[in-house]
Amino acid sequence: MTAFKNWGIWIAFIVLLLFLFYPLDYYISKPGGAYEISPIVEVENQDTDDEGELRLLTIALSKATPATYLYQLWRDPDHLMEANQIRRENEDDEAYEVRQLKLMSNSQINAIQVAYEQTGNEYTITNNGLFIYSVVKGSPADGKLQPGDRIINLEGAQEISEAVLQELLATKKVGDRIELTVQRDGQTRQVEITLGSIPEIPGRPAVGISYQQDRQIATERNVVFHSEEIGGPSAGLMFTLEIMNQLLDEDLTKGYRIAGTGEILQDGTVGRIGGVDLKVVAAADEQVDFMFAPDDELSEDVLAKNPDLETNYQMAVRTATEENLDIEIVPVKTIQDALEYLEKLPPKS
Repeated sequence: MTAFKNWGIWIAFIVLLLFLFYPLDYYISKPGGAYEISPIVEVENQDTDDEGELRLLTIALSKATPATYLYQLWRDPDHLMEANQIRRENEDDEAYEVRQLKLMSNSQINAIQVAYEQTGNEYTITNNGLFIYSVVKGSPADGKLQPGDRIINLEGAQEISEAVLQELLATKKVGDRIELTVQRDGQTRQVEITLGSIPEIPGRPAVGISYQQDRQIATERNVVFHSEEIGGPSAGLMFTLEIMNQLLDEDLTKGYRIAGTGEILQDGTVGRIGGVDLKVVAAADEQVDFMFAPDDELSEDVLAKNPDLETNYQMAVRTATEENLDIEIVPVKTIQDALEYLEKLPPKS
């Protein structure tokens, strides 16, 4: 009887541990931080007498356990997400992390490019090949390529680009072989791929990867980012403003504490991002003077399929109102909108 009782205690203990710590395929998102950008971005020979602050905003993302899942389901189900709402299909945690860091890298390149164009400084863009985001399990590339690889040569082509790869595949058929030169962890290797097909289009040759052009930017005044633990593209707008603020003698902040979020595209457009409602809370917690939010345009087709969908700006304003947050939300469609708003601001007394 005593032995049976002891086994019961151990089983109950194990069940409790699983309830508290077993990771589910769900994620919980919460407000993150509002981090000052000047220690994160460093422009060579920068202007250093600015009085205000520019801050980027983050959200905190954690895997749910049975205990936290039930609590979140009761308290705030809107921020309880299935894995496929965070990760792409066939994307594991490692591939997700690789993609997030690459999106951050892309946002930094766009930020430098836009900031240098706005300030009249010169830059050079170099094509470094194709960056691999993910590899489809069971595809021809599975086991031969991996997320983070960079294709630097394709069957001897003088230039490697998304268009070049698509044009090459259009001349091939399922079962043909192609040779790639790939960089991984600083080493170069040759990889031979036997083309397969994709379920969506039977008979069409495919490698089984998602990829994007890999760009590098060079400037006369070196720009360094210390953002190793931050992923995603949403800091692009604020990176752009910080780089400009360090390049220019004038103080763009005029003494204000300014937070913001939004992807920066190559043409200066401020793109939509996720989690803006949580970022408003993070900004308000830091008592910033105001916050820039993307005023993205939603097409009629998108609204027809998602009639309750809001722009980032609308969601930010609604959140600030519902949560009774003391923060001003400023809508921006482009970098020029942000700059015009800052130019009209009187210096903070």
